[in-house]
Amino acid sequence: MSSKVTTVKEAVKETLVGSEEPAQLSAQTRARFTRHAIKDPETGELFLGPEQFVDAVAPPTEDYHKIKREQYAILFHVADRTSKGKVNLADWAYFENILKKPDAEYEIAFRLFDVERLGTVKYDDFRRLYELNKSPDSIPFDWNCEWAKLYIGSKTKRHDMNYQQFSQMLRGLQGERVRQAFQRFDADGDGFIEPEEFATIIQQTSGHKLSDHLIENLHTLCNISQGSKVSYANVRAFLNLLNEMDLVELIVRTACAKSKDGRITRTEFLHQAAKTTRFALFTPMEADILFHFASLDEPSGRLSLRDFAKVLDASWRGRAEAAAAAAAAAEPAVAAVAEKTRGQNFVAQSLESAYNFALGSLAGAFGAFMVYPIDLVKTRMQNQRGADPGQRLYNNSIDCFRKVVRNEGFRGLYSGVLPQLVGVAPEKAIKLTVNDLVRSWLTDKNGNIWWGSEVIAGGAAGGCQVVFTNPLEIVKIRLQVQGEVAKSVEGAPKRSAMWIVRNLGLVGLYKGASACLLRDVPFSAIYFPVYNHLKKDLFGESPTKKLGVLQLLTAGAIAGMPAAYLTTPCDVIKTRLQVEARKGDTAYTGLRHAAKTIWKEEGFRAFFKGGPARIFRSSPQFGFTLAAYELLQNVLPFPGKPSEAKVAAGVADAVSTLKERAADSTFYRSRNALKILLDLDGNFGRTKLGPGAEGWKSLPAWMTAKSA
Repeated sequence: MSSKVTTVKEAVKETLVGSEEPAQLSAQTRARFTRHAIKDPETGELFLGPEQFVDAVAPPTEDYHKIKREQYAILFHVADRTSKGKVNLADWAYFENILKKPDAEYEIAFRLFDVERLGTVKYDDFRRLYELNKSPDSIPFDWNCEWAKLYIGSKTKRHDMNYQQFSQMLRGLQGERVRQAFQRFDADGDGFIEPEEFATIIQQTSGHKLSDHLIENLHTLCNISQGSKVSYANVRAFLNLLNEMDLVELIVRTACAKSKDGRITRTEFLHQAAKTTRFALFTPMEADILFHFASLDEPSGRLSLRDFAKVLDASWRGRAEAAAAAAAAAEPAVAAVAEKTRGQNFVAQSLESAYNFALGSLAGAFGAFMVYPIDLVKTRMQNQRGADPGQRLYNNSIDCFRKVVRNEGFRGLYSGVLPQLVGVAPEKAIKLTVNDLVRSWLTDKNGNIWWGSEVIAGGAAGGCQVVFTNPLEIVKIRLQVQGEVAKSVEGAPKRSAMWIVRNLGLVGLYKGASACLLRDVPFSAIYFPVYNHLKKDLFGESPTKKLGVLQLLTAGAIAGMPAAYLTTPCDVIKTRLQVEARKGDTAYTGLRHAAKTIWKEEGFRAFFKGGPARIFRSSPQFGFTLAAYELLQNVLPFPGKPSEAKVAAGVADAVSTLKERAADSTFYRSRNALKILLDLDGNFGRTKLGPGAEGWKSLPAWMTAKSA
């Protein structure tokens, strides 16, 4: 009671003696006002008229969903405290202060209907404002019904409503409108109406909350039952679902995040709803309605967040309509900027390609450096000739590792690492780039790709990399075996990478290229499909679930095992062809000759020499490379690259600081306040209320005349 008296006193005082501008105004408040204000030609004072006010609270660049931008003008009457048709800086600060309140949306509605600004809403004022704003074809509402009498009294005993009573009445008004509308259409009283009549009711009471997908398919609600009509239970269930949309979104997001493939069934939704809420449980019919509208384009029963977006997101638009609207909006400017845009796109694409190439290079160099000692051991094991153990320099990979460290020091493990790092950068970059490029060409419009196309993409990537791989491999291998030659041949000169390149020449650098191609094409054809399926099928990667570094490393390492071991014979042949033959060793003349000679002299097992070392090298190397590549893409995204489209956020994104800041902005709070008014009728704000000069306080008189 005391709060009501205080509110009334403040309102009366403000009306009688005016108010002073607050001593301290935030720079943002002043800046927003000044940016849109115009100057009074007589007094020189800055003020906002209705048009300038709309520009301030509803920027043209924002998304208004189903709300017309001009409807924001009705909020002007809340800010215009003195009803002069002008909002000065003090009025603007007053309006923004209301928007900052936790219950701003309801308070704005209350102050709009509190015509006399005395802290109460009179029934007559509320009724007349409602009647003036509703659309001509609006379904009639009986203000003498039992529901209305409970809030505002009977016809002979009407009472004014304070803020708490008024806001609670508003919350229940939409439901009563729907009930009365249903009864009006249910002429025979059987409890059913036609689907088209249901669509009319929902569009008039909640059209601003619906996506295009829902609006276009409202008439299909009857499909959830065996009949062809819509029951009152269907209508109430749909309305309940609509009113709890934020909670529905939270449950859907949580359930999809827990799912391995990012998709959920109706049962999984209800299970998650029971875990998330204590009392706000969803009925089976409400779940049926949600999944019915979300699955119209995906009847499998397992739905992703993208499917639910068509129901949850009021701004969702049909693909064809959105594309047509975007094309129509862009058409006037296309001719003027076509040349400039083409040039900018070419430059942007070139820069992005160079950027991805650089990331692939860094990732490749990192992966190669991490496993280089294993690669050196593998090369020396494959280069061992002879079947007699007494002729071998190394007994096994571990023995090789020990002898390299003992004879050449720890640095010996990194013999030839520099050309490897220089060459592996473009090699891995081109492999990753080509695989991504070919996969994108072979992926259908739904984002699906046939496994055979994945193999082709991987094979193409492996084939393209040979241009860089072969010269890199032959120089690296000769540097890697140089240390053991120096120990076995006294006075053997130590050659540099540049000496080897000059000595081999351009043709010599591609010696063994056929074997290299025979190794790299099947390796990548096996590796990339296995890697992608491990991420998706084993670790559950999806649009709603991003994998961590350990999961990426594990997937890469596992995928490298079969790819590395199964291509070991080709790697052995390539190594033998590229190593400089020592005195007494067989000089191989080509791919077939090398294969026959190895089989004859050393047996079948020789083709898998260094196989375990190859697994231990290739498997983690590609794991490190791909994990680093994807991590770098996430940590260092290309500047200006648009992020993936997301479902419109509600409760589920409340933890985001940026989202909270946006929700606290003048536009968002104004839009939410307007949504409450639109629950009364979707036409609210379209009717121009009263002559501008007479102001809001003259409303009762001219409204009475108009309504009469």
